[in-house]
Amino acid sequence: MHPEVREVHPGLCPDCGMSLVPGKKENKHIGHGAHDSGGSGFNKHVPLEASHPWRLPRQGRGPLTGHAGHSTNVFKTKFWVSLLLSVPVLAYSDVVPKIFGWRAPNFPGSVYLPFALSSIIFFYGGWIFIAGAWRELHAKLPGMMTLIGLAVSTAYAYSVYSALTGRGETLFWELSTLITVMLLGHWLEMRAIVGAQGALRELSKLLPDTAEKVNGDRTEVVALANVREGDVLLVRPGAKIPADGVVVWGMSDVNEALATGESRPVIKKEGGEVIAGTINGDGSLKIKVTKIGERTFLAGVMRLVKEAQASKSRLQLLSDKAAFYLTIVAVLTGIFTLIWWLAAKAGSAFAVERFVAVLVIACPHALGLAIPLVASISTTKAAKSGFLVRQRLALESARKVDVVLFDKTGTLTSGEYGITNIWPTHGASEEEILRLAASVDAHSEHPISKAIVEDAKKRGIQLSEIADFARLPGRGARGVLGGKEIIVGGAAILGGGKFLPPADVEEESKKGRTIIYVLQDKKVRGVLALADIPRAESREAVRDLRKAGVRVAMITGDSEDVARSVAQDLGIDEFFARVLPQEKSEKVKILQAGGKRVAMVGDGINDAPALTQADLGVAIGAGTNVAIESAGIILVKNDPRDIAKIIKLSKLTYNKMVENLFWATGYNVIAIPLAAGVLASRGILLQPALSALLMSVSTVIVAVNALLLRKADLSR
Repeated sequence: MHPEVREVHPGLCPDCGMSLVPGKKENKHIGHGAHDSGGSGFNKHVPLEASHPWRLPRQGRGPLTGHAGHSTNVFKTKFWVSLLLSVPVLAYSDVVPKIFGWRAPNFPGSVYLPFALSSIIFFYGGWIFIAGAWRELHAKLPGMMTLIGLAVSTAYAYSVYSALTGRGETLFWELSTLITVMLLGHWLEMRAIVGAQGALRELSKLLPDTAEKVNGDRTEVVALANVREGDVLLVRPGAKIPADGVVVWGMSDVNEALATGESRPVIKKEGGEVIAGTINGDGSLKIKVTKIGERTFLAGVMRLVKEAQASKSRLQLLSDKAAFYLTIVAVLTGIFTLIWWLAAKAGSAFAVERFVAVLVIACPHALGLAIPLVASISTTKAAKSGFLVRQRLALESARKVDVVLFDKTGTLTSGEYGITNIWPTHGASEEEILRLAASVDAHSEHPISKAIVEDAKKRGIQLSEIADFARLPGRGARGVLGGKEIIVGGAAILGGGKFLPPADVEEESKKGRTIIYVLQDKKVRGVLALADIPRAESREAVRDLRKAGVRVAMITGDSEDVARSVAQDLGIDEFFARVLPQEKSEKVKILQAGGKRVAMVGDGINDAPALTQADLGVAIGAGTNVAIESAGIILVKNDPRDIAKIIKLSKLTYNKMVENLFWATGYNVIAIPLAAGVLASRGILLQPALSALLMSVSTVIVAVNALLLRKADLSR
C-alpha cells in the first residue's frame, strides 16, 4: 500500500469520489488541494467497522467522515439560492443603469437591499470557501480555497466598510456574482467527478441484499450479512451470485464482465470457482461459500483500485507543486496589484477590485483537477477492461516500455497438455488410436492421461469399458479391451522392441514434445505427441505489441528445444530457456543493460524477483488471486492481450494529463496580467465575476477533456 494511505481506511470521499489520505489529524483530497465537494478540504477520520464479516471497503455509501454538507446537491442548492438573491443585488447596483439605462424602483430601505442580500449570499453561499481556506491555512497547505476565501472576504469586508462609512464604492454586486459563479463552477465540477467515479461505484452495488441458503431438502432466504464460509447457497437463473465460492452442483454460464472484464459468459460446472456479484445465466447452481467480506474478489478489486487512486504519478506530484506555488504567486501578485493601484491613486474600490480579480483568476481549480480526475478515470477504465492498477507510477511507466518479457508456462501457454499430433500405424485411424488411449487413461490421474481423455471428449469419441486396469510406474498404464491388452505410455513401454517411428515423431521429440505410444498386444498401433499448447490469444498479443513497436521476449525453465518451438509458433524472436526461478531477475537485468525499459509478465509467485526488478511488473491474477504484492499491475484474466491495452491506456492517460496541465496553467499566463489591469489604459479589464467565470470554464474544460478518456477504445 502507498505509504501515505491509512490501511484502516483506504477510502474515497463519498460525494466527489476523490481519494482521501491522512494529513496530520485530517484527510485531504489527493492533488486537489483543499477542494472537495464543498471546499472544507479536510475530514475527521472514521475507521471502518471491522467487526462485521461482510463489511466491504466503503465507497460512496454515505458519510465516511465528518464531510457533512458537501455533496453535489448542496452546491446545486447554494448556487440557485445565491443566483436568485443576486438578481435584486444587480438590479439595485450601478451596473444595470449603466448598461441598460433602467433603474429598479426605490422603496423605503431599498438602499440597504444590496448590503442585506449580499451578506446572506456571503454567509450562506460563500462561507463554504472561508471554511476551506481556514483548514488549508491550519494545515499549512494554502491552495485554491485560500485564494477564494481571501478574495470574497476582502470584497465583503471592504464593501461593508464603504457602506457603513460612506467612503468609496461598494463591491456588493461583484461579490454576489463572484460567489454565485464560483458555486456554479464547483457544482459542474463535482458532477464531472461523480460521473467519472460512477463505473467504479457500481462495484459496491453488485452484491445482492439476500441469499438463498440450502438447509437439507429446503432453502431459506437469509440476509447477506448472515452468510458464512462453508454455507451452501442456491443461485437461480438470472440471479446475482452472492459470495465467492465453488460450484458443488449444477452447470450454467456466468456473466463475469463487471468483475473480470471477460465479455463472453463463462461456463461454470462442479468444481468451478464463482465470484460474488457476477450474474448467473440460464442454469441453477449450488455453491459452497469460500470467502466473505474483505477476503472476496470484489473487495480485493475495490481495495486495489482505491489504492491506485491514492497513489500519485509524477505528473500529479508536479501539479501539486504547481498549485502550491501558483497560490503563493497569486497572493503576492494580488498584494502588489493592490499597492500599485493605490499608489497610482486609482481609487480604493478599483484597487480592491483588481486584487480580488487576481486572486480569483489564479485559483488553481483546474490545476488541482487536471491530474486526479484523469487518474481516477483511467484506474476505473483499467478495472473494467480486466486489469487492476496498484500503483499509478506503474501505469505511467507502461507507455515507455521497450521490451515485454513473458513467462511461458501459464502466461503464453495454457499450462496444460494438449495433443498436437497423432500418427496411426497398421491401418488404424486417428479416432481409433485416440479411443484406445483415452479408454485406458480414463482410469489414470496423470496430467498427460487427463489431457488425452479431455481431447477425446472434445472430439466426441465414445470411450470403451476397460478391464484389468493397472498402472505401470514410470512407464504408463495398461488395460484389457475386447480380450486384447492395451498399453499406453512413453518409449519405455516398447521394451527395446524394434519399431521405426515416423520421421515426424523424431522431429517433434526434438521440439520438446511428449511422445506417447499406444500398443495393442505388444504391437504399436499409433503414436501421440503432446505439448503445453500456446494460447490462441498469445499470438494476437505478440502481433499487437510488435505493431506498437515493442519487442517481445519469452523466459522459461523448459529446454531450449521447447522454448524455440513455442517462440517460433508465436512469432517471438528472443527467448531465454532453462532459467531457474531465482535466475529470472538476472535476465531482466540483461535486457535493461542496453538502456531498455522492460515489462515482466508472470504469475507473481516464482516470478516475484523478476517482477520487482522490471521497470513494470505485471502479474497474472488467475481469477481470484488479485493480491500479488510484487507487481504494479494485475491481470484479472490470464489474457496476454491485455498487455497491449495497458500500454495504450498508459499513453492515452499521459496525453490527457499533459493536455490538462497545459490548459490549467497556460491560461493563467494571460489571465493574471489582465486581471491585474495591465491593459486598463486600453479599457480592457477583467471584473471579479468574469474572472470567476473564466476560472470555472477552465475547470469544466479540464473535466470534460478528462471524461473523453472514458470513450477510448483500448481494443483497437
